[in-house]
Amino acid sequence: MTSLAPLTTARRRGEPGEQLLARIKVFCEAHLQHEGLTPGVMAEQFGISERKLYRLFQMEQVSPGRWLRRQRLERCRRDLADGRKSGRSVSAIATAWGFSDVAFFNRSFRAAYGLPPGEWRRRAQGC
Repeated sequence: MTSLAPLTTARRRGEPGEQLLARIKVFCEAHLQHEGLTPGVMAEQFGISERKLYRLFQMEQVSPGRWLRRQRLERCRRDLADGRKSGRSVSAIATAWGFSDVAFFNRSFRAAYGLPPGEWRRRAQGC
C-alpha cells in the first residue's frame, strides 16, 4: 500500500463525537482505494484508540470495518454498472477499491446485493 497522505486529522480538543466521526468518514472516503486502510489505521490517523473509533461508529450501529466494506462495495457496484468501465475485469474493479482477496469480494458482493458481481454487471448493463 502506498502510504496515506498525511492530513491534519488529529482530534481537535473538545470536538464532538459526531463531528469527529464525520471527519473520519471524509478521510476514509478519500482513501478507500488503499487496501491497507483498516480500523487501526483510521484510529492512528486521528490520534485516537481503536476502542474510541469503535465507540464513534456505534452511534450508527456499525463497526468501522463493516462501514469500510460497505463503502467499497458500493463503489464497486457503481463501477460495475458503468458501461464505460465494461473493459475492466471484476477483479480489477475490486482491487481498485481496496479488496485484496477477490473471493472475499465475490462473497461480500453477493451477500450485499443478492447476485455475484459478474451477473450484477450483466443485468445492470443490459447484456
